Amino acid sequence: MPNRKETTTPVAALLVAAGRGLRAGAGAPKQYRLVDGRPVLAHALAPFLADAAISRIAVVIGEGDEERYDQAIAGLDQARLTRPIPGGMTRQDSVRRGLQALAQGGFDGIVLVHDAARPFVSPAQIDAAVRALGETGLAAVPALPVTDTIKRTDEHGRVVETPPRDRLASVQTPQAFRLGPLLAAHEAAETASLHGFTDDAALMEWAGHPVATFPGDATNIKLTHPEDFQRGATRVGRQLVTHVGTGYDVHAFGPGDHVWLGGVRIGHDRGVTAHSDGDVALHALTDALLGALADGDIGTHFPPTDPQWRGARSAQFLAFAAARVRERGGRIDHLDLTIVCEAPKVGPHRDAMRAAIAVAAEIAPERVAIKATTSERMGFTGRREGLAALATATIRLPEEE
Repeated sequence: MPNRKETTTPVAALLVAAGRGLRAGAGAPKQYRLVDGRPVLAHALAPFLADAAISRIAVVIGEGDEERYDQAIAGLDQARLTRPIPGGMTRQDSVRRGLQALAQGGFDGIVLVHDAARPFVSPAQIDAAVRALGETGLAAVPALPVTDTIKRTDEHGRVVETPPRDRLASVQTPQAFRLGPLLAAHEAAETASLHGFTDDAALMEWAGHPVATFPGDATNIKLTHPEDFQRGATRVGRQLVTHVGTGYDVHAFGPGDHVWLGGVRIGHDRGVTAHSDGDVALHALTDALLGALADGDIGTHFPPTDPQWRGARSAQFLAFAAARVRERGGRIDHLDLTIVCEAPKVGPHRDAMRAAIAVAAEIAPERVAIKATTSERMGFTGRREGLAALATATIRLPEEE
């Protein structure tokens, strides 16, 4: 991925704020609702305004929202803000009008299209979008692995297909594009009377352009329902404080033909003796997260005396601990894992483990580090009697009041 400092193409941001936000409940459109005393739109604009490399920032607003918009941007640095652009009946129409306004204003470069209802976009995510597009790309979108099983249904609600989950991703904004090809795709769709596109990447796909992905950010949530605003108020109302936890687990070898490590089934001449699937890597990571939360340990929540956990997949334990972090309004910054064993070899499976851990914890694989070592034939691991794992979890939680 190119360094952003080497990307000389001008960059503009286009924030889409023309929707009505009916699912968010009664009241003003959600982009003008207050979170921690500031309009959602102001929160969403702030990181783009703070990025000196963005030369122009435009906002598409709904009909009759001029006064709300003026109030929302009061107090912000408006030097790079263009006049608000009137939106259309659909998001697709609003984006097209915004792109047209940028082009008519003489802009020709990279445009970051962002939903104003995502007020928690980080500077790092904006930077990643520009770097992912680079000097030659046409489209790049932030993507997160899908953790739920997805079903496709017919018009009667009956399931007709279950797509493989490992090939699915949910996408966010900001999405990065070359303005010219994106505007051409929008205008071609308008000419063809095609109005059902739910994001701009889908338009580029329809137009035959390749769309790259880069890791998304699970904290970059979209405010859609009333409860989202409650979570949002918790997040911005208190400072996030770093917490670190450690975990350790060990299992003895026993009869069998495979072991589970990092969520991956690995063929081996032995199995492990365990109540669950005996994945020492995921057990150590689970304890590390629970330790960072000061929320007991894996045995507290999944006691080995409980028959319901016999043979259970350890990925659900890690997913549980990660969900506890999110429920507290926190985020997982990094998971670091060391596996100690003479065999099996970890290296050939490292990337698969990182991917499996990322899915279970709902984070990007880039936030997962896996190392492997032996104990130089000393101790129980050196005698090939079992294997062990040590883990460190770095998370951030809202500061206690």
